[in-house]
Amino acid sequence: MKRIWIVTLFPDYFDSFLSEGIAGQAFSGKRGEYFDVQVINPRDFALDNHQSVDAYPYGGGAGMVMRPDILETALLEGVVAQGAYDQEQIKEQLTIVCPGPRGTPWKNKVAKDFAVNHLAGEKDLVFICGRYEGIDERFLEKYVDQHFSIGDFILTGGELAVMVMLDSAVRFVPGILGNKESAQTESFQQNLLEEPMYTRPALFGETPVPAILTSGNHAKVDEYRKQERLRMTSKYRPDLLEKKS
Repeated sequence: MKRIWIVTLFPDYFDSFLSEGIAGQAFSGKRGEYFDVQVINPRDFALDNHQSVDAYPYGGGAGMVMRPDILETALLEGVVAQGAYDQEQIKEQLTIVCPGPRGTPWKNKVAKDFAVNHLAGEKDLVFICGRYEGIDERFLEKYVDQHFSIGDFILTGGELAVMVMLDSAVRFVPGILGNKESAQTESFQQNLLEEPMYTRPALFGETPVPAILTSGNHAKVDEYRKQERLRMTSKYRPDLLEKKS
């Protein structure tokens, strides 16, 4: 079973994520014993009664910076010790990930590779969720193996980024999705958007479902869907077609 550790100042953020929907069912064991997720709060390892985990940046400037010593203790005592890992072999037993703007852009292919190499890999995973103005660089250099960025924008913390990464990657783990074809036919799989979806009722107001979809001719339906993927991509994301060429 893959163990996943999430180090965050706001553990409650993950309550619904780890219990609801497909991802929640996967990470809570409702879709098989794939993962064991533990959430660690650095405040539990603070050195004062105020549970301080941050301090002013050296050199001045706005905001606060997460302290490396507190994060290190959270990692070593909260993850390594509780998980019964060997402190001398952290790099061999754990992959430590921190989302942030310096990271590899998180794309569908990256999510798929992450699922193969990490969610299904030998090492357990640790996610470090930054807050405030960021994390002391010394901690990042000492412990973090990989950085990923989910976009060129700023979040108030790393929690949402971790959820995005896990939600998009877990879909590629065999057995998680009810239909194994789902992850292979959705948007971005071939640098194309997904075709429009239709369901009941057959007539919505004055708009019917495209007749080809109720024809029973599977070959024509497949061809129609291919053409619709191209049409949707050309209309809404022509940049994907440029990448495809």
